[in-house]
Amino acid sequence: MESKLQIISGKYRGRKLALPPSARPTQNRARIALFNMLESGIIENTDNLVVWDAFAGSGAFGIECISRYNATAIFTDVAPESIATIRKNITAISMENSTKIVQADAIGVISQFARGANLVFVDAPYDTAEIGRAFVNKLGRTADSGTILVWEQESNNSVQPNTDTWEVLRDKTYGRARFLILRKK
Repeated sequence: MESKLQIISGKYRGRKLALPPSARPTQNRARIALFNMLESGIIENTDNLVVWDAFAGSGAFGIECISRYNATAIFTDVAPESIATIRKNITAISMENSTKIVQADAIGVISQFARGANLVFVDAPYDTAEIGRAFVNKLGRTADSGTILVWEQESNNSVQPNTDTWEVLRDKTYGRARFLILRKK
């Protein structure tokens, strides 16, 4: 089956993205809504934006940022199939020089990538909500103040961030996806 996932805006708008096997991609409509929220005053400076797409899957979030902004992106995922897919998607838009792709457990490399990342996407597998929570908690101890975190969860999930560490900017649900947009205090 051909992927319907595509880059939704910017210089690579309309390009199709490959999907790794057994992927659960965030639907185009939900990503459109998410980026509309981010661009409504949450992301104030897109010059030299450093994006970390943790649990990257196809790399759609980081690639969307490369397409829209003056951004570099870090992609991490544990699955070899996801890493191969991200490489394929990045090569298709010739942006190898703007990316770092690492096969690793995102929680295990927080100390390596959290500092300096302005925007972090965490989209852990829906069936393991605790992994997302563990990532967000550990990231909160390491990330720079002002870091924006987009935490995607399944819509029926009620997991909340530590509000001593994170300011909740938005909490929106689109179909099966719930987006918590947070700012590190």
